[in-house]
Amino acid sequence: MQLETYISDLLYRYDCVTVPNFGACLTHRVSAKIHESTHAFYPPKKVLSFNEQLQNNDGLLANYIADVEKVPYEVAVEKVAKHVKSIKSYLVEGETIAFQNIGELLLNNEGKINFEPSLHINYLTDAFGLSQFTSGDITREIYKEETEAIEEVIPLTITPEKRKSRPYLKYAAIALIALTIGSFTASKYYANQVESHNLLAQEEANEQLEVKVQEATFIIDNPLPAATLSVEQKPIGNYHIVAGAFRIEANSDKKVNQLRAQGYKARKIGANKYGLHQVVYASFSDRLEALQALRQVKREHNRDAWLLVKALD
Repeated sequence: MQLETYISDLLYRYDCVTVPNFGACLTHRVSAKIHESTHAFYPPKKVLSFNEQLQNNDGLLANYIADVEKVPYEVAVEKVAKHVKSIKSYLVEGETIAFQNIGELLLNNEGKINFEPSLHINYLTDAFGLSQFTSGDITREIYKEETEAIEEVIPLTITPEKRKSRPYLKYAAIALIALTIGSFTASKYYANQVESHNLLAQEEANEQLEVKVQEATFIIDNPLPAATLSVEQKPIGNYHIVAGAFRIEANSDKKVNQLRAQGYKARKIGANKYGLHQVVYASFSDRLEALQALRQVKREHNRDAWLLVKALD
């Protein structure tokens, strides 16, 4: 059984992988760094370590082996225990155990396990594809000295220390400001001329219109007969005998026509706060007269009719 392969797989996803009765492989994240002397850039990574004190079985390694090899959990635990026993026997004999992609294990003089991690693999998935690289020296001062030496022979405006102002830019800016002011002045003068011309034209047109009106003569040979219009005065008042309220306005119109056909002075008094169009039998300004009419409507036509008191608009 390639135990180091299973441990390596789990280290990509977990920070601690415990091998029962042996120890635990731990990882902790370190940030990217730069080596000052070699100018080497190192990406962020997970650094491996080994802790011999963590030996309790947390089930992570055994469950993973059982899932990969399609064996029961108990069988996976026995396989790990057998492999650990073999590793310990090799360590006691003084051999170095190399776990591929993890590191090397060796017993020291005190009988403790020394661990030397493998540095060629990065278990940090966030840094996938990032590798170490070295940058060459940047010698800015040397290039600047060379440039200044050239300027002594052929003056150039390259470095900020050697730059001089360009006087023609000042004159160009002044010319631009003068053109802008001149354009604005000419535009304003033209607008004033147009406005004066429009006012003169309007006054002339008004004078001609006034002359035409004074010269006009209105002659009426056959005057039209006077028209007589009869306007039905709508009943007014703030006492209303309500016949019904309708959500659809067309239904309220239909109800008005029905009541008028039956002799009532029905009309619509607008929509209430619920958006319903109200239809009334009649409206009265006197309360007693309204109550008397309500009793008559209830007795002769609609027992559900009721009196609405509403202030005049």
